[in-house]
Amino acid sequence: MEIRGKVHEIGATQQVTESFKKRDLIVAYAENPQFVEYIRFESTQDRVNIFDNLAVGDEIEVSFNLRGRPWTNKDGVTTYFNSLVAWRVTKLANTAQAAPAPGYADMPPVDISSGADDDDLPF
Repeated sequence: MEIRGKVHEIGATQQVTESFKKRDLIVAYAENPQFVEYIRFESTQDRVNIFDNLAVGDEIEVSFNLRGRPWTNKDGVTTYFNSLVAWRVTKLANTAQAAPAPGYADMPPVDISSGADDDDLPF
């Protein structure tokens, strides 16, 4: 699975046990810009370094696997947990700055400071 978004937060590497480490990445995902979702991805073991070259605000694409597991407490009640395990992160080029809209870059600026009332608009 893949998703595009903006880096919101990069966690530190956590040594959970002697043989297991993980790291979190929070991505701001705005399919609808009015309702931004903050999605937590994790990387584990030798993949914790895939977040090293990222900075807050970077536009990225995250490739990940959806994992789920049950956990049963001492009273016998089972709860299910999901995790999004990132295995690749790609920085995206900032297309707004990299490629201006065609035609607009060559247009001369318009002087709107003159207060002349001689326009010929039909309304």
